[in-house]
Amino acid sequence: MSGENAAILILLASFFAMIILRFPIAYAVALSSVFCLLYQGLPLATICQQMVKGISTFSLMAVPFFIVMGCLMGSGGISEKLIALANACVGWMRGGMAMVNIVASYFFGGISGSAAADTASIGSILIPMMVEQGYDDDFSTAVTITSSCEGLLVPPSHNMVIYATTAGGISVGSLFLAGYIPGALLAVSLMVGSYIISVKRNYPKGDKFSIANLLKQLSVSFWALAAVLIVVVGVVGGAFTATESAAIAVIYSLIVSVFIYKGLDWKGVWRVMGECVETLSIVLILISTSSIFGYCLTRLHVPIMAANAITGLTNNPVILALLLNLILLVLGCIMDMAPIILIATPILMPIATSIGIDPIQFGIMVVLNCGIGLLTPPVGAVLFIGSAVSKVPIERVVKATLPFYLCMIITLLLITFIPAISLWLPQVLS
Repeated sequence: MSGENAAILILLASFFAMIILRFPIAYAVALSSVFCLLYQGLPLATICQQMVKGISTFSLMAVPFFIVMGCLMGSGGISEKLIALANACVGWMRGGMAMVNIVASYFFGGISGSAAADTASIGSILIPMMVEQGYDDDFSTAVTITSSCEGLLVPPSHNMVIYATTAGGISVGSLFLAGYIPGALLAVSLMVGSYIISVKRNYPKGDKFSIANLLKQLSVSFWALAAVLIVVVGVVGGAFTATESAAIAVIYSLIVSVFIYKGLDWKGVWRVMGECVETLSIVLILISTSSIFGYCLTRLHVPIMAANAITGLTNNPVILALLLNLILLVLGCIMDMAPIILIATPILMPIATSIGIDPIQFGIMVVLNCGIGLLTPPVGAVLFIGSAVSKVPIERVVKATLPFYLCMIITLLLITFIPAISLWLPQVLS
């Protein structure tokens, strides 16, 4: 065995061994990289250099700002207002509260950009409300966790910023625009699945539709939804960069949460900032350690070898596209979202572009695949959060989620094989 092949074996074998042993992902990534570098005889100073290099990117400054914005808006009384708006839109349908859950997640996702935050905030309100109105608790939890993935696609999503940085040269504004229609498609798909189940189980309808109530709730929720407009319109219109827009959105979110909705006082703001530091520390340590791992992969030519191995299986672009999705789905079962984006993007994107998949379209595919991974055991963080919020055992939640997995897979296949779903809006507005 050559020295290069032995280094690859050490890197990957130690990484997956630590994953199986349930090491924290940041430690698994960092330690496997250290073992690989030591075997190659490289100085350990390389580790520090690559970690600093990984987070010393201007565009990555948008990530902490978006996280702070999401925390402020999520703790500032926004959830109830968005739920009321969603109820005015779709609450009149059969299984109306399930529809409200899905639409509210679309609205809230555009503010938080986090599936975990969506599940924790909206789920804590809507799951008990749904159960009280006669919905099964496992169904209510399944709707909540699957619809939370809409927030990963609807801008501003900090995971899209991470992908844009990792892919290199990808427009964050175009990625933001590309997420709207896939996010809406996912919402519609989940609503269809919810409606079918609601009809079979005779779940209740809500109040009749009222245009007056809709306009009233829209006026109340306007200040929350305007935060998304500031970010997207500002970036796409070229008024400011993604980082600058995120900073402006933080100031706007602070004003709305404290002075307009009055859901936070200054003591609450400091508490939210503390929560943000915890979340941000996890994200940045993952980015920095994944930078070392990526350096090792590139140095050992793993992306090229993996691309050649996968394309050597078949020349059929349809099968290759399905293989890319399958690889990402499997990775989602054992890894969290950020490390998958950071590690898999440099390896798989050349394969995707070689079969005609646009990098922006591939970004949407990666994000949705990772979103499905957040709902799959054994690592699925959102699955565990939903179970904890609803106090429904994991086994029952997974069983109730099976029909919604199908809805999400159908959406993923449509995004994969119909490029216009992701690319039409960026092409029209960029």
